[in-house]
Amino acid sequence: MKVYIAGPMTGYDNFNRDSFFSRANFIEKCGDTPLNPAVLPDGLTQGQYMDICFAMIRAADAIYLLKGYEESKGAMAELAYAEKLELKIMEQE
Repeated sequence: MKVYIAGPMTGYDNFNRDSFFSRANFIEKCGDTPLNPAVLPDGLTQGQYMDICFAMIRAADAIYLLKGYEESKGAMAELAYAEKLELKIMEQE
């Protein structure tokens, strides 16, 4: 299964990359393929990030929501898109 990771980035130390990479490692250890937006480089516009992330979501079977995703406009947009595509929704406890 290909799993897109969504969560808050803006306002977090190093854009919360530690949480994204930790979850990506766990997904990989479970035998699935993580689609991790934290691998994207700094310096793009919000629109460019969202365009790339929506393409990743279209390639996914599921979306995994990191803690705090509710406070992120980007993560909420990604969740809405994943729901529209009828992907499996998983949430960090």
